[in-house]
Amino acid sequence: MVITKISADGFKNLKKVEIYPHEKMNIFCGKNAQGKTNLIEAIWLCSGVRSFRNTKDREMIDINGQFMNIDISFKNSFRSQDIHFAMARPNVREKNVTLNGVKLKTPSKLFGSLDCVIFTPEDLELSKGSPENRRQFLDLSVSQIKNSYSSVISKYDDLIEQRNILLKNICYGRSKREELEVWDIQLAQLGAYISLLRYNYTKKLDMFAKKLYEDISEGREMLELEYYSTVYSNLEGRKDYAGEMAEEYLSCLQNNLDDDIRAGFTQKGVHRDDLAGKINGLAVRQFASQGQHRSLALILKLSQAYILAEEIDDSPCILLDDVLSELDLSRQKFVISKIHDMQVFITCCDRNIPFDEKSHGKIFNIENGMIVQENK
Repeated sequence: MVITKISADGFKNLKKVEIYPHEKMNIFCGKNAQGKTNLIEAIWLCSGVRSFRNTKDREMIDINGQFMNIDISFKNSFRSQDIHFAMARPNVREKNVTLNGVKLKTPSKLFGSLDCVIFTPEDLELSKGSPENRRQFLDLSVSQIKNSYSSVISKYDDLIEQRNILLKNICYGRSKREELEVWDIQLAQLGAYISLLRYNYTKKLDMFAKKLYEDISEGREMLELEYYSTVYSNLEGRKDYAGEMAEEYLSCLQNNLDDDIRAGFTQKGVHRDDLAGKINGLAVRQFASQGQHRSLALILKLSQAYILAEEIDDSPCILLDDVLSELDLSRQKFVISKIHDMQVFITCCDRNIPFDEKSHGKIFNIENGMIVQENK
């Protein structure tokens, strides 16, 4: 998959941007607050996923502006496509989004058209950060290869919120325990399905990550990844998410009901699961060094890209937002070497990265939201 043209005007501080990216490496240089990350964010939004910076609708338009437009042309091995994403004040919730000239109801309907994998400095905390971050990583990764999965996650989140409210009401005598049944049955069905998809994805993740981690550690360390479920003791070989797995999930909810009522929230379920890792047999969360955590974070994101490429039979676009500057030279070279055959967009404050633009790509300079120079 290759982005052939990017136009942006009025998205945050971007002004009349029009560029024709290289099919491989594209580096955007500039001082802080000049618009480098805004450009990456504009590309990411056109993939149909919400902003990685949690940007609110009203913040997408320049503070002194009235509208914003993003246009992206891209091609895969089958055809060329065009995305248009526009908003205007005062009705910023009414977005004008089209794919190949066909109007879409919401930006999320773009999902699955322009496939991207993004890596931000926050992702360097993926390994040692909270389980919630790793669950979100798994869920986004799964949804990229199974588009309907994201709606399942949204429905589960809504159900768990309603169940937790009901648990508190039961604790204070405002509701009865019997009212939980309708929520628990639905949670069990969705939870079983989510558990199975996450588990199967983790198996693929482990396969790719093992080899990559062996490479980055130069054969000195071995990585193992596994999906830690708070409901199931073993998910290997299981398929009946609508039958036995759902029944087991429901039994778990019922068996923990008294504890849940006292706590006021649901203590077991896919919302409490984790992606666990071991390096040379030792648990990553307890024993990994800072360098090992960073290496594992890199490996997880690279594996995500490789799995997506295998599933869609095409290479996704790689977005690296100010990540290389956080890495030492050896890890910079490792990342570049593993994505050299994909189209890559990198932001940085300087050019001190292992890259030769003469043979492998382009360097763009951004100043005050504008492309002021393009080196070819």
